[in-house]
Amino acid sequence: MNKICQNKTPGLIDQITMGVNMALNQCQYQFRHRRWNCTNAGKSIKKVMSKDTRETAFVNAIVAAGITYQVTRACTKGEQIGCMCNKRKKKNKKKKHPDVAENDFKWDGCAENIDFGIKRSKDFLEGRQKKRRSDMSTLVKFQNYKAGRLAIKNHMRKECKCHGPSGSCVTRTCIRKLPQFREVGDRLKERFDGATKVISGNDGQSIIPSGDAKPPGPTDLVYSEESPNFCQPNSSVGSFGTQGRECNETSPGEEGCDILCCGRGFHAYTKEVAHSCDCKFVYCCNVTCQVCNETVRVATCQ
Repeated sequence: MNKICQNKTPGLIDQITMGVNMALNQCQYQFRHRRWNCTNAGKSIKKVMSKDTRETAFVNAIVAAGITYQVTRACTKGEQIGCMCNKRKKKNKKKKHPDVAENDFKWDGCAENIDFGIKRSKDFLEGRQKKRRSDMSTLVKFQNYKAGRLAIKNHMRKECKCHGPSGSCVTRTCIRKLPQFREVGDRLKERFDGATKVISGNDGQSIIPSGDAKPPGPTDLVYSEESPNFCQPNSSVGSFGTQGRECNETSPGEEGCDILCCGRGFHAYTKEVAHSCDCKFVYCCNVTCQVCNETVRVATCQ
């Protein structure tokens, strides 16, 4: 982090801040139906982050991903953050037949410089902690940071354009593009659900799975402490409880009233909701809509 703060490159800290905010917004979307909904009200997330739980693992991973993503995107757009676009050239085969095989393309143009984004993310999040790499908590954080970055790097998409006379595809030029950040969040949410509990290794400088779990891979999330249930308000662990939260009466999942309300029951009522309806296109070029009221049933946790 010191390296970043001492960096005179204009705009880099702004991009990192945007990346962190994007990550927290994605966290709130992914956990909107869970008992813990990634709220930062009253800075409660700092309390959550004080323990090495599953929730902390996800936040560390999505923040590392958010910084990587935003810095990489800014680099591609030409923002003044001390980087260049990533030009890479590979396979370049020309065929006489206009049909182009899967491998018949060349890398060209300005690809997303994911390596630059990863480096800046590491500098910011890990720079001050590298001397404590043998510390259990630091090893857990570094594993989750890496998993967050790989959720982007391992899933870069190939975007190609055809070139040739009369629209034929004699050759293709391709560049690597970032995936949608929602896809990154979805992927890390799956890793959260399958996160591995770890303990300190016998050498004191590594982490190993607790019990009979398989060793975590580079894309897996890890944690060392069990999570609170987040059912009741508890400021010491950053929990606001679930009283008053909307739930789904019919769902058996996490958003269902049985789970979200922690067995306390729920209150159901109806309310009027206004929405646009009977929309028409008016030449040219407007859309006009009526306002319709709809009665909906709502359930909230007791």
